[in-house]
Amino acid sequence: MALTCHAQEEAEIVSDTLQAKEAVTISDTLHTDEVSIVVDKVKPVKAPRDWSTWKPNPQRALWLSLVLPGAGQIYNRKYWKLPIFWGGFMGCYYALTWNNMMYKDYSQAYLDIMDDDPNTASYNKFLHLGVKIDASNEERYKQLFKGRKDKYRRWRDMSLFVMIGVYALSVIDAYVDAELSEFDISKDLSLRVTPTVIPNRAAGNPLEAQSIGLSCQLNF
Repeated sequence: MALTCHAQEEAEIVSDTLQAKEAVTISDTLHTDEVSIVVDKVKPVKAPRDWSTWKPNPQRALWLSLVLPGAGQIYNRKYWKLPIFWGGFMGCYYALTWNNMMYKDYSQAYLDIMDDDPNTASYNKFLHLGVKIDASNEERYKQLFKGRKDKYRRWRDMSLFVMIGVYALSVIDAYVDAELSEFDISKDLSLRVTPTVIPNRAAGNPLEAQSIGLSCQLNF
């Protein structure tokens, strides 16, 4: 009986120990999960960007201007330049479409007056009221329509070249503006002029080996 009671006591002690360990393990697990949940809920606060110290990237400004005219100026935060470039684009586009339309009209009128078909007379819309083209003035109108056709063609091509120039200028401006954003110009900008002695090694006479002049020093 004594051995049986002793064995039962040892079994109870072992059981209590195992239960205590399980309780500690469960408590640690719950505590760890609680800490993990709290940490997950805390999000890092992103500091606001200081625009006073922000510097644009020249390469990004270049590619933005190549993709969309004026985008480089927006990226550089030079919004006052947008009306200049966009106004230039709109003006060139209007001139291009207008001159192209006039070129097509006068080109068709010149083709009609050069053939012998009386049914093709689109040139009549360019004549004044009551004026007709006959043998006495036909050659003059042929030269007139040809000259205006060539003139509007030149103006159309010039409008296209100017538009390309405005586009290239917007790209160059965006890139140079971004590059110069990191160029530091000191407030101490001064010019100092002082007398100095200039050596003249080419002179053979020792007395003429030196001359007096002025030294200019620019601080910036």
